[in-house]
Amino acid sequence: MFNLEKSQGDDKRLEKFWILALTGCAFFLYSVDLDNLPLRDWDEGIVASVARDIFLSSNWLFPTQNGEIYLNKPPLIHSLIAVVYHFAGVSEWSARFVPAMLSALCVPLLYGVAREVFPRRTPAIFSALVYLTLLPVLRHGRLAMLDGAINCFLLLTIWCVLRSRRDLRFAFGVGLGLGLVALTKGILAILLSTIVGIFILWDTPRLLRSKYLWFGLFLGALPACAWYGLQILHYGDVFVKNHLLNQSFNRIVTKVEGNTGPVWYYLLELLKYGWPWLFFVPMGLRLLWENRTMGWAKLIFVWGGVYLTVISLMQTKLPWYVLPVYPVLALVCGVSLAEMWGRRIVNRRFFPVSELQKGKIYSGWWVGVFGLLAVVGLAGCVYFGFGPVIEPDIQLVMACVAVTMTAVAFLIFQQDPQFILVLFWGCYLSLTLFVISDHWVWELAENYPVKPVAEIIKKSTPPGKIIYTSFGYNRPSLDFYSNRRVIAASLEQLQKHAQQEDKPYLLLDEKALQNIKINGKKELGRKAGWILVTGD
Repeated sequence: MFNLEKSQGDDKRLEKFWILALTGCAFFLYSVDLDNLPLRDWDEGIVASVARDIFLSSNWLFPTQNGEIYLNKPPLIHSLIAVVYHFAGVSEWSARFVPAMLSALCVPLLYGVAREVFPRRTPAIFSALVYLTLLPVLRHGRLAMLDGAINCFLLLTIWCVLRSRRDLRFAFGVGLGLGLVALTKGILAILLSTIVGIFILWDTPRLLRSKYLWFGLFLGALPACAWYGLQILHYGDVFVKNHLLNQSFNRIVTKVEGNTGPVWYYLLELLKYGWPWLFFVPMGLRLLWENRTMGWAKLIFVWGGVYLTVISLMQTKLPWYVLPVYPVLALVCGVSLAEMWGRRIVNRRFFPVSELQKGKIYSGWWVGVFGLLAVVGLAGCVYFGFGPVIEPDIQLVMACVAVTMTAVAFLIFQQDPQFILVLFWGCYLSLTLFVISDHWVWELAENYPVKPVAEIIKKSTPPGKIIYTSFGYNRPSLDFYSNRRVIAASLEQLQKHAQQEDKPYLLLDEKALQNIKINGKKELGRKAGWILVTGD
């Protein structure tokens, strides 16, 4: 059974130390070199553009994107970014600052959640450290997106639910947290409210009689309902169709913009990016099942089970939809690591009898697993240092991974539980090296660089002018940097614009430039294989 000794009393100074230490480590990792890479398509370009329009117009109630009506998401995060624009100017750093800081706050919040459900501090610390060193959480949390903020508000809500079991006044924060979710991603608040409600019914149904809970829900829902009501009054059926149907409910039953995948899509995402912590999940799941009547187990079952089932059944699938599952993964790993740290799992369930007879706590095949990860790191180091693609930054990251996994394998061989601390430190250092490199937003390499192209557009076209391009789709990041609308069009449409407009502005590749006839064709500039032309 899950056997953790209760602490003899909370040491307030130690508690403050861990909260400050975890918060400081998170803030550093999430803030370092935020502006070393351009904004990516799609979400970053859209969020940054909407925030800039709010900053310039002070119209946060009815937001726009490059002057056009924006009906995708509620404007809470966009408005907070606009506030940062006011003090720090419009830049990559100011666009990413608010989402990154909210994402960093998830680490101490998860620690708080774990402290409420676990009788000891150790699994809480390990859970927070696992979450801190998860690559997908860090990468998407640093971007100018909404999903890191969703995790922050969800963890705040869960913490208030758990805390209210001891002090009913904290139930007031449940509604406020869900209200923040509603002002960030709309109907997602319905799913998360359902998860919270199921957990309360199963674990602490007496909370449903709390006036603090219902009053908090009322106050939290009030701003969201008011905003939605004003949008419907202002835009009418246009808002209902575009926001509620096309951007919300349609994602459940249809493949929006071709983003789809099989039912196991998110399981594959977890398998791809959850390492090295996935190694500790089987043991954590075993402990979870054995303690299924405990509050922490109920929370993980409801939170992880309901959310993962719903998003897996949805037709539209995107990698960042799975981010709210990672706190659950961190809690499962935290329980497993705490048991190993306490060396209290010497039994036949997890170790062969032959190993136990030899006095071994950690099985020999663990050495093989981390040895294999060390080999992968070494192979990556050699490839990026001496292979066809020379990338010194990535070589350094892979070298750090190789050294970390080698040290972990050696300590496991020596039966030393300090391997857990080495693993945490090595993962943190590897991720730090990764985010200060030029590769942490690896999607930027998929298309041409937008900043030099945007520069020629900004210098050569009048403000407010629409530019048409032969590129295959619209790039919101190009719109942001050029401060113009750049619309993708077919060759036939480009030819039509070239003939009908008095002075068309076209962004073309070499092939399109040769096939389109423009009267008085004049080249205004070329960058990264793209040519900006106009005509008389």
